[in-house]
Amino acid sequence: MPNPKLALVIGAAGGFGQEAAAALARHGWAVRALARRAQPATNRIEWISGDAMKAGDVLAAARGASVIVHAANPPGYRDWDKLVLPMIDHTIAAARETGARIVLPGNIYNFGPDAFPTLHENSPQHPTTRKGAIRVEMEKRLEAAASSGARVLIVRAGDFFGPKAGNNYFSAVMVRPGSPVTRIIDPGRRGVSHAWAYLPDIGETVARLLEREERLRDFESFHFAGHQLAAREMAEAIRRAVGNPRLPVWPFPWALVLALQPFVPLFREMAEMRYLWQRSISLDGSKLAAFLGDALPATPLDVAVRDTLRGLGCL
Repeated sequence: MPNPKLALVIGAAGGFGQEAAAALARHGWAVRALARRAQPATNRIEWISGDAMKAGDVLAAARGASVIVHAANPPGYRDWDKLVLPMIDHTIAAARETGARIVLPGNIYNFGPDAFPTLHENSPQHPTTRKGAIRVEMEKRLEAAASSGARVLIVRAGDFFGPKAGNNYFSAVMVRPGSPVTRIIDPGRRGVSHAWAYLPDIGETVARLLEREERLRDFESFHFAGHQLAAREMAEAIRRAVGNPRLPVWPFPWALVLALQPFVPLFREMAEMRYLWQRSISLDGSKLAAFLGDALPATPLDVAVRDTLRGLGCL
């Protein structure tokens, strides 16, 4: 029988995985954290060495768990076509075997321009990119799994930022982790707003949703609205956190990325997703707000940015 308060977090060393594990532990869950490099155990978190690409590793780690948080993500945008679908298949197989609910931190890659500017849970999914098509297929497989023995919870959000460095534009582009902020590189476009999601709030949201398991459907999805910021608003928040209103803000060199994409794999992957910075996009979080009510986490922007910079070693 699964332990109703035991959760497996796959990809627990990543930005979302760390926050989800910490939030679940705060809410009284025992957490197994699966990562390629296990870490020393902490309060309520047991680290297990394993590979999400190995079905046996995932199943062994999932034994007894009632929740599997699928936070595995290929580093640096690389090899999505080779890694993403096999990893989700292994999680689905483990969930079917154990009866666990799968939790997926979703994003907006699976939506194309026909769904912009406001994305709802039931907006059409017609992506124009390879990564978007892979995300659509992930969700199709999860929905099929929910009709054949597994349960699924998807929480979609905009661009992540938070105290733990990971695959996000804030820590990989806008600032340099481990160094004082001497300039800000802004990937945004003048006149275009962008959706940002503070990772500790997303992790806490997942924990609070799971506390209401009896109200969740077998296949459930929510949009986390997060911070909808106008052009340069995130850069201005960084300036306020640093205490320097005249800190230089440089535009991201998209032209250079486009020119070098045939030769630099990372630039090719970034160029593919550039469209998400060229249009104003927001997530309608009304369903989540109605479900959680006053329990919906909402850290003020300036607090979130200051804590992020401190966690990244920039303050």
